[in-house]
Amino acid sequence: MLKGKLAVVTGGTRGIGYAIVKKYLENGAKVVLFGSRQETVDKALASLKELNADWEVEGDCPNLTDPESVKAAILKVKEKFGKIDILVNNAGVSDSTKIDNYPPEQFQKVMNLNVNAIFNAIQPTVAIMKEQGGGCILNTSSMVSISGQPGGVAYPASKYAVNGLTWSLARELGPSNIRVNAVAPGITRTDMVAALPEQMIQPLINTIPLRRVGEPEDVANAFLFLASDMASYVTGEILSVDGAARS
Repeated sequence: MLKGKLAVVTGGTRGIGYAIVKKYLENGAKVVLFGSRQETVDKALASLKELNADWEVEGDCPNLTDPESVKAAILKVKEKFGKIDILVNNAGVSDSTKIDNYPPEQFQKVMNLNVNAIFNAIQPTVAIMKEQGGGCILNTSSMVSISGQPGGVAYPASKYAVNGLTWSLARELGPSNIRVNAVAPGITRTDMVAALPEQMIQPLINTIPLRRVGEPEDVANAFLFLASDMASYVTGEILSVDGAARS
């Protein structure tokens, strides 16, 4: 579904991001994944190469909250591959701190990585996509952008900002043949969820109409569809992948 495409995936070393990278590679794309540290990037690349030595995948670790660092990494991808067809902004951080004890610097940290970093990656990529005649930008939102959560107010606030950015850029960039969408995962079996004891997981499952926790591959499938030509007339959408838990 993505043969011949070049994708950049931030937060691609583990969890949902790693599943997206793997799904894209399985479907013929070349991928450059961004991680927070060189050692996690190297580990992810080794794991992917172990699955299939023929996959074309590389990695980098720019500081996503530094516009110049991100721009340099994006331009390096363009210089090597000549294009960027797909940008997936998946890197982010969650939080559950209660408002009474919420350090302002913690609020700012969440907003920096979940919102500012997306802007930092999109801006230089848009210039490349306009030059090549189009492209696809995908952002990771969350079910809490719709329903909120009891604590960690910066996280749902940041993801609501991601939705606004997605809707607005879809309208702005549509005339340049650049589609912009987001995926809003629900409770997904990432490392954090997998580490929870069973007595905590079961009550979560009981709130999900489909009666199961989502798998990273469930979310990756949505990112695959939105990146593919099957979604060529889909833009400005926030696709929920949460088993209807948001209701």
